[in-house]
Amino acid sequence: DKGAERASRALIRRDFPDHGVIGEEYGAENAEAEFVWVLDPVDGTRAFISGLPLWTTLIGLRHRGRPVLGAIAQPVLREVFLGSPLGSRLITPQGSTPLRVRKAPPLAHAVMGTTDPFLFQGAEADAYASLVGAARLARYGCDAYAFAMVAQGTMDMALETGLKPWDIEAIIPVIENAGGVVTDWKGEPVGPEAGQVIAAASRELLDEALEHLSKAAT
Repeated sequence: DKGAERASRALIRRDFPDHGVIGEEYGAENAEAEFVWVLDPVDGTRAFISGLPLWTTLIGLRHRGRPVLGAIAQPVLREVFLGSPLGSRLITPQGSTPLRVRKAPPLAHAVMGTTDPFLFQGAEADAYASLVGAARLARYGCDAYAFAMVAQGTMDMALETGLKPWDIEAIIPVIENAGGVVTDWKGEPVGPEAGQVIAAASRELLDEALEHLSKAAT
C-alpha cells in the first residue's frame, strides 16, 4: 500500500506539480487545488493477502471538487476499467472495449454485491437484510470489483457503508459514464466524506433499493 502510494504521488508531483493529492496511506496534500488526485493503492487488502484477484487499485481525479476521471485496475487479471466524460472502457492486453451497464431488471430480479454483510450494523443491518430479501441474488467479497461489474453489465447493483473518498471517487466516473448512477443512501450525490454508497444500473432500480435503505440513511 505505502510503496505504491509513494510511487503514485511522485509521478503526480513530477507531471502535475500544481495538483493536489488525497490518499489512503498519506492523507491530503494541497487538497484545495483545482485538480486533486484521490488514491487507494490496494482496495481490498483482505482479498490481496488471501491471494484472491478481486482487490483493485483505485485512481480518481477531482476537478473543482467533482469526480471526473476514474480508473479501477486489477493487475492480476490485467484489467483497467476507465471512466471519463468521453465514456467508460475496459482496457486489457487484447484491446479496449466500451463499458455499458445492462438493462436493469426490477429489484426482484437484480444481482447485487457488497464486501461483507457483517459490515452493516444496527439499522443498517436491518435495511440491508430487507434489500437482500427483495433482490434475486447477493454476492460478497468483491470490494470495488463489484462496482466494476455494474459498469461492465454483469451485476445490477453494488453498495457499501463506511467508505472513505479514496474508496469511491475513482468508481463514480466509471459507472456514471457507463450509463449507471451512484448516490448515497438518501439518493443524493455522494459527498466529500463518502460513507453510505450505492450504485445501480438505472435510476428506477436505485429508487427501488432506496425504499429499503433510506430508513437507515445518515
